Amino acid sequence: MAFAVERLRQWLDDCRVSSVIETAPVGLIGPQDMFLNAAAVGTTALDPSALLAALLDVERQRGRVRPSDTASKSARTLDLDLVLFGDRIIDVPGLQVPHPRFRDRLFVLEPLVEIAPDLVDPVSHRTVLSLYRAARARL
Repeated sequence: MAFAVERLRQWLDDCRVSSVIETAPVGLIGPQDMFLNAAAVGTTALDPSALLAALLDVERQRGRVRPSDTASKSARTLDLDLVLFGDRIIDVPGLQVPHPRFRDRLFVLEPLVEIAPDLVDPVSHRTVLSLYRAARARL
């Protein structure tokens, strides 16, 4: 985790990082260790595509190999997602922001609500805190 945070701070000004939460893997094939999840927020001079490329490079540095089949549910050494990028809505090949499933994933929302509960999802126009509460209510 420290490796990823150190790299993120190279591109994110005012970088804030949540506590780490441990969760069981969801929807993956084969035996899996528990996952460590955290969120980071900050500002960047990078455009969304450049930031995504930087995140993928950090994953590769930690040994992540992304199979050509993007539907793969295999184990991973590190998974960095670009969840939100200000109020931008982006849907181009290889990049969808906001992340299409973040509104339902407590392992994303819980650490994010710790450091940025007032961030607004530009699609639903709801705060991260509101999305977190709604996801918890569905349990």
